[in-house]
Amino acid sequence: MTQRKRIGILTSGGDCGGLNAVTRAVVHRARHYNMDVFGIRDSTLGLMSRPVDAELLDLKRISGILRYGGTILGTTNKGNPFAFPMPDGSLLDRSHEITNGYHELELDALIGIGGDGSLAILSKLAQQGNWNLVAVPKTIDNDLGATESSIGFITAVEVATEALDRLNYTAASHSRVMILEVMGRDAGHIAISAGIAGGADAILIPEIPYSMDKLCHRIEDRAKRGRNHSLVVVAEAVKTETGEPVKFINSLGQSLYGGIGQYIADRISVCTGAETRVTTLGHLQRGGKPSPMDRLIGTAFGVRVVDLIAEERFDRMVAWQQRQVVDVPIADAIAQYRAVEVDGTLVKTALGVGAYIGEVENIQSQHDGESSVV
Repeated sequence: MTQRKRIGILTSGGDCGGLNAVTRAVVHRARHYNMDVFGIRDSTLGLMSRPVDAELLDLKRISGILRYGGTILGTTNKGNPFAFPMPDGSLLDRSHEITNGYHELELDALIGIGGDGSLAILSKLAQQGNWNLVAVPKTIDNDLGATESSIGFITAVEVATEALDRLNYTAASHSRVMILEVMGRDAGHIAISAGIAGGADAILIPEIPYSMDKLCHRIEDRAKRGRNHSLVVVAEAVKTETGEPVKFINSLGQSLYGGIGQYIADRISVCTGAETRVTTLGHLQRGGKPSPMDRLIGTAFGVRVVDLIAEERFDRMVAWQQRQVVDVPIADAIAQYRAVEVDGTLVKTALGVGAYIGEVENIQSQHDGESSVV
């Protein structure tokens, strides 16, 4: 009798909509191949624990989770296993504890769900520990170049778009300029997508520099035309006009983005005299019920990633391309960073409906100059 294969699944990095859809699909598809699925709790921390902190996932355990936000497995986005922070403040390489945990659980393969940083760490662990690793892309920033959509992105866009819809009425009622700060660690995909869908009058993203004078002029021009309010959406990684990132240090000593919305609001108040208010969505973009599309893509990813294990095709990541699931080498996937394309459809769309999106012409002229150099 053939021995049943044992596969593990963990979620790593920040939570987002659609993670439980992957877990549910993995359990269902694994039954087709007579595989047992072990959910590893709190990402690699579960593999570091002794005994390994994992549970056998059956149909009863995953019942109803398709609609749940977050992840039933738990996750973490801190504690690099190769330089793990210890209580005394020192850093210790605990990677061997994690790689040994895989073997103590007697796994035949591991499914890792994460963004570029998480997948880079998991890939390094897999090489060190001789794991069979397959991956699922998860990042609300949607900046992995190998996939058109990552789990969590569409849910985040829907939350930001709804926020703009709600802010619009308050802005109009009080003749205010409302600034919405959204996530986007390096890329402005959430900001530009929600900005277009939510009818923002200005969209500021890290990929395109902006002019406060021109932004203020746009707001003043709207007021002259009888529009007593404006909506501005800004990605958290947008810098000040002088090129400085706006960050703060939290209680753990981590440097995090946050505050560019207030900076923009203060500058608008000074140069236009308008009353401004700032809303920072933060983790509201991660939590809550996942969108139908994130559930769909997550389910498709979960099915295909188990197929990869059955086919013994490891070190690969599933991806969404041209309305179907494909798979690519993990190394290639995390090496391909995808920023908002300055000459792409979304930027052209935002410009086409009259939104201020920064000094696009300056960027495009620079690109034209670079391409003309032989």
